Amino acid sequence: MRKVVSATLALVLIAILCGYGFWTQKRPEGHYLSDLRIELALNDGAPGERGNLLGIEPRLFPSDYQNLQRLQRKLSAYLEQARALGLVNARTVVILPEHIGTWLWARGEKNELYQVTQRREAWQWLELSNPLRYGLAMLAATGDDRRADAHLRMKADQMAADYQTLFGGLAKHFGVTLVAGSIVLPAPHVERGVLRTGSGPLYNTSLVFAGDGTVLGQPQRQQYPDSEMRRYIQGGGQQPLHVVQTPAGRLGVLVGSDSWYPENYRDLAAQSAQLIANPVFLSGKDSWDSPWRGNRHQSVADGLALRQGQASERSAWQQLTLAAGGRQVTSMSVFLRGQFWELAADGQGFANRAGQHLTGSPSQGARLLNLWL
Repeated sequence: MRKVVSATLALVLIAILCGYGFWTQKRPEGHYLSDLRIELALNDGAPGERGNLLGIEPRLFPSDYQNLQRLQRKLSAYLEQARALGLVNARTVVILPEHIGTWLWARGEKNELYQVTQRREAWQWLELSNPLRYGLAMLAATGDDRRADAHLRMKADQMAADYQTLFGGLAKHFGVTLVAGSIVLPAPHVERGVLRTGSGPLYNTSLVFAGDGTVLGQPQRQQYPDSEMRRYIQGGGQQPLHVVQTPAGRLGVLVGSDSWYPENYRDLAAQSAQLIANPVFLSGKDSWDSPWRGNRHQSVADGLALRQGQASERSAWQQLTLAAGGRQVTSMSVFLRGQFWELAADGQGFANRAGQHLTGSPSQGARLLNLWL
């Protein structure tokens, strides 16, 4: 009798495990509607032979990341509208915002993940749907927030491939140089033209794609991650800033708050940088007009002219970026818009040229920023 009971329990357990395994593999897609409108908020200068910097501030949501085709369709629609306005040519440098690639961790998950309202609930669905991958990633996770590390590490190979497919494809389709915002990956590097991941710490990095879809240079790591990212993202100081050649001129990329620090501009100037792209992600609803949070965890921030809370985020970003770059720099800062569960993304992009600060018209929707060179 005992053997019969044991065998029955074993069969039930096997059935439960098989059912759970089958459930984790099902990825049905829900209904999808998206606003593809975008406003031209800034258009400075006159068209010429030198090209232009074109910033795209998309308005994105978790459902945009359910599959790669949705995100590609939305970004393509923005670029098509820019092309219709005469803002896209072979010398155009398109700049996308920080972390536009990081949210690719949500690609290909269950409908429930996109329907919940809290990130912690989305994380639970991610973990339940990928138990083996999550468990292995937790073993390799580092930093003060090992759970956040594991969420990114467990899907790193897929994210890297998606990032290159999506943004390299957009660059090739529109024939532009494309600064693909940023993505958080473990020890990212380019090997024989392909973005690869490693087993080291997580870095917030940006990649630039040429007009034929190929990668220009190596991933540019963020040098000074801000306070809310330092719990699981490593600073990229061991890899120096570098410049890539584009049809519009020599281009450097400063990720996020790296644009605040004069030393970064001096490093790029020493490499004859002519243009600087600054992809940014600013979290928090209405944070653009809230007190500036600063970067108190970075000792280099002690040399800044502002202290935490002395100005609004708007004023701090504009003042620090302009002061750090000086009068010789042509740069553009581009912010991500939208809502990721309870986390809102805020900020209004701007440009600097020869000591002149250019902001454009404010908007709650997606924005285009254009600067003729």
